[in-house]
Amino acid sequence: MSRGYRPLIGPLLLSLLGFLAYALAAPVTAWLRLDPEGMAASVLRDGTGAGAWLALAWAGARLLALLLQGHPRLLTDLLTAALFAATVVAILLLVFEWPATGLIATSSVTIAVVGFALRNIIGDVFSGIALGVERPYRDGDWIEAADGYTGRVVEVNWRATRLRSREGITHIVPNGLIAGRRLTNYGASETGPGGGPGNGGGGGSYRTSLRVPIDAAVPVDRARRILLGAALDAARQFPDLAPIVQLTEFVDGAAMYRVVFMVPDYGREVPCRDAVATAVLRALQQAGLGLPRRDVDVHLARPDPAMARPRRETLLRNVELFRPFEGGEFAELAAHMAPRTLRQGERLMRQGEEGQSLYILAEGVLDILVSRDGGEAVAIDRHVPGAVLGEMSLLTGQPRSATVVAVTDAVVYEVRREHLDPILRRRPEIGDGLATIMAERQARLHRHSQVPEEQRPAPPSREDLLGRLRAFFHLR
Repeated sequence: MSRGYRPLIGPLLLSLLGFLAYALAAPVTAWLRLDPEGMAASVLRDGTGAGAWLALAWAGARLLALLLQGHPRLLTDLLTAALFAATVVAILLLVFEWPATGLIATSSVTIAVVGFALRNIIGDVFSGIALGVERPYRDGDWIEAADGYTGRVVEVNWRATRLRSREGITHIVPNGLIAGRRLTNYGASETGPGGGPGNGGGGGSYRTSLRVPIDAAVPVDRARRILLGAALDAARQFPDLAPIVQLTEFVDGAAMYRVVFMVPDYGREVPCRDAVATAVLRALQQAGLGLPRRDVDVHLARPDPAMARPRRETLLRNVELFRPFEGGEFAELAAHMAPRTLRQGERLMRQGEEGQSLYILAEGVLDILVSRDGGEAVAIDRHVPGAVLGEMSLLTGQPRSATVVAVTDAVVYEVRREHLDPILRRRPEIGDGLATIMAERQARLHRHSQVPEEQRPAPPSREDLLGRLRAFFHLR
């Protein structure tokens, strides 16, 4: 016999022995010269008969458990209960020889009284049976049941379903309430109720969105670029967001955009929304925009070029590399910064080419690609607004160390050598600060590089960078 059916051996042997003892009860009674109508004979006859039937029901219950492996426990429990109820009826009819008509009459009255008293519980039990057969959800699924009860399914029993909300609150919802109302299943979580793998293997992912109002005077292309860049920034924390941006409507003079993104499962929707909303707000502030207020009239107008320079100064002040600069120097540099718009997929710079400028990313997202030993270029990093690219070429004249490609439409500002040269000649001591900051940046890039440590070149020292900078700009 297969090892899986070994649990049946004990109950079946016990049942066979019980039926054998029941069959031999009369001869044994006669052999022991007991009164056939006496207490001892009745106990021997009825006890062995009842025991045999119960042992047979026990074997049947174990058989059901084997056959229904993988099905909801509720279904197995209900069939087992029905089996034992039928066994009790068989014992009353066949062992104790109760009359069938009396048993039926008594049972009908009892069932009517109990059914009326427990009608709600019985309804929940039968609803549980229907849910067990249809299986609209399983343990580990996130569901939204009746009356706003939402949580992860922890247990489904005879009468109710136990849900645990994202806040850790346990809701016990009657099965009848779930079966009679609309049910939303968000799918399985990445981890099951006990912290193990969830059912469905990550099948609980779905799309949600964040509504963002933006001044209607902002061009649509620019608004899309800023929002998509922000969502891709958040995707560094949640890699599978796959965001898109849609313009949906106009409300109170503002353009309403939807940032649509994927959520791994319902339990992680709040952290995902927090990451996207934080990145969006930061990107809008970085771009000099804000969320429109309802009490302010919005009028469509052409953007004023005079407003661009303060925005560039703000961008420069937020860049770590320009920390040694002073107020007037920011304004001087901002006056010469040239904007450049990149289309999605367009290359900003190529690895190995000469360059004497740096770029500050104002809007959009850029990928950094590096080719090793002439092989295919591989993305090693992703830059979001506020990032600086090409500073080594600007300050030391060395070739570009990476290829930069636009992931989305992007806007960068270029700072060229001839823009920086007058400031450095007036204040050569700025070079010391620039060399220190560059050395720190190179050390960080070296630590976080995806290239194996033994293949990474040692980062340049501050003294080395300062020497290159002074030689390139002819500083003393």
